[in-house]
Amino acid sequence: MNKLTAASPEAQSADLVAGNIDQLKALFPELITEGLVDGKPRTAVNVDVLKALVGDQTVTDADEKYGLNWHGKRRARQLALTPSTGTLRPCRDESVDWDTTQNLMIEGDNLEVLKLLQKSYAGKVKLIYIDPPYNTGKDFVYPDNFQDNIKNYLELTGQVEGGQKISSNTEASGRFHTDWLNMMYPRLKLARNLLRDDGVLMVSVDDAEIDHMKSVCTDIFGEENMLAILIWNKQHSQQQGVFKRYHEYVIALARNASLIGNISGGEGEIDAGALKKISAANPASTFDFPAGVRFDATDGFELTGTYGDSEQVTVVSGRLVCKNGKTALPVTLSAGWTQKNQMTSWFSGQETYDTKDQKVVEFYFTGTGKLKCRKERSKITPPSLLPEYGMASEQTSYLEQLMGAAVFQNPKPVNMIADFVSWFANSDDLVLDFFSGSGTTGESVLRVNSTNGGSRRYILVQLPEPLDPDNKDQKTAANFCDQLGKPRSIAELTKERLRRAAAKVKADNPMFAGDTGFRVFKLDHSNIRAWNPNPADLEVTLFDHQDHLLEGRSEADVLYELLLKLGLDLCVPIEQRTIAGREVHSVGGGVLMACLAEQITAKQVEPLAQGMIDWHKELAPAGDTTCVFRDSAFENDVAKTNLAAILEQHGIQNVRSL
Repeated sequence: MNKLTAASPEAQSADLVAGNIDQLKALFPELITEGLVDGKPRTAVNVDVLKALVGDQTVTDADEKYGLNWHGKRRARQLALTPSTGTLRPCRDESVDWDTTQNLMIEGDNLEVLKLLQKSYAGKVKLIYIDPPYNTGKDFVYPDNFQDNIKNYLELTGQVEGGQKISSNTEASGRFHTDWLNMMYPRLKLARNLLRDDGVLMVSVDDAEIDHMKSVCTDIFGEENMLAILIWNKQHSQQQGVFKRYHEYVIALARNASLIGNISGGEGEIDAGALKKISAANPASTFDFPAGVRFDATDGFELTGTYGDSEQVTVVSGRLVCKNGKTALPVTLSAGWTQKNQMTSWFSGQETYDTKDQKVVEFYFTGTGKLKCRKERSKITPPSLLPEYGMASEQTSYLEQLMGAAVFQNPKPVNMIADFVSWFANSDDLVLDFFSGSGTTGESVLRVNSTNGGSRRYILVQLPEPLDPDNKDQKTAANFCDQLGKPRSIAELTKERLRRAAAKVKADNPMFAGDTGFRVFKLDHSNIRAWNPNPADLEVTLFDHQDHLLEGRSEADVLYELLLKLGLDLCVPIEQRTIAGREVHSVGGGVLMACLAEQITAKQVEPLAQGMIDWHKELAPAGDTTCVFRDSAFENDVAKTNLAAILEQHGIQNVRSL
């Protein structure tokens, strides 16, 4: 039985360097040299071979080359490749619908969280939207140049003693842009890894860093994958020098722009089919409609599926049956169907017209007994000049009503992020925001799902940045946390906004039965104790290290770290059974089986192993299964060896201990 330690690959976040080397080795085996340096294995890239492969003139290590360079860029690139020493601890009590939800709200430094998500979510995210802190000269709590980034993070966020003062990123420091770029670069580098091949990244930014952000993004994604720079008219101005500035920007990039075709119309995708003839031989004709279509009258028409009352029916899923003899049926299409230049008249012979919030059309039977209709265009071309999403004061007012207090400053419009979601994320896609702030992206995903019956998922990441009641800009938010009985942090505001937004979405859409919950996880040190000897007292160090797991960590803490480190989804189904008096967990249909009991006697070994084998046969997982036990739990080495041998005899080869 192999023991997992803090140094084991299975106990660490993804090793991106090793992954890069493996890809190079697969393409160009002659490029990689391996050997021993100071008695340790060392892998290197042969630059001379690289020059020969791609042409001498194209390979250079010179500093003078086209592109954006700054002091610390090399270190920032290396930082993205350094594995995390942390884990994500589950917080069921702070979550909503833990057992059923597929959404995640993660509290922690997003650099470390992005590293921890690599194994489980690489290549799985369809849309990333971020609204990073603008480079205004104020503090931002993202210092990444410390040896123990987890320890530093816990100190800075007030979770452990011994924090240090964060200096302002002022223009006078001479590092105004450098500090900000060093913060953004490794995060964007890691974010790209999480995107699907057809994934899209959208970044909100203002004038201060638009040029640098564009250069960083094209450095990481490639110039050819720049989709557009969108302009958002905020409808209110800020005095900046000679001019009043009314706008901000959203940079849109693709992982692979060649895979991005025309953008889905989201709730605008309706196919009423071809001409349907109604006759004595065919007295009824049926049409399937997606969620979001509202029928204002249903007299004489039959709706099958899931829908509301007879006065005003909103389709969640189902079809309309059109019976012979009826003449007209008004249909109201939900908000977002208002641009005439994006669609033709749905039904032949009927004029469509626009209102502020909806479009109303009618379809009818002709005298010849045919229902005339035309298929809606299901693709749209978004404008680079974004629609006016309302004044900032309107969004602030909305959130003040939702929260009961003005706890957020400068929140982004829900409708704007909802547009991004509907443009790029299909019904079951994954959306990520690792600067989640007020949680607007989470609410936007819920609202888009509620209008078209989708099941998009979100992952939000937010730093638990402390709120200072003595700071006039943070006083209201800090007091709000006090009223909730929660720690004074921005992450607590994010979670509360998600709870209240979910309740509002359900209230506004009573027929929507989709996922409005979220699982909360918090960044912390790994559950696996790292070897850190005290030279002054090795005897005590050895004694303390007998149990490789940190004291005070629960089975759930350890189990979810295993999910992360083995590359499983944090919302994967987990079953539990009691076998031989010990709790056993099956994750992902038997891909992982874990018994983390603190004590396993010699007598329990055989029935425990046999019970796990029987359960494994029931589950019949498609791939290999990993079994994990607590190393210190076994009564003796014989018990541990016997259990591993029994499992291996029945085809379970990957048996590990912690």
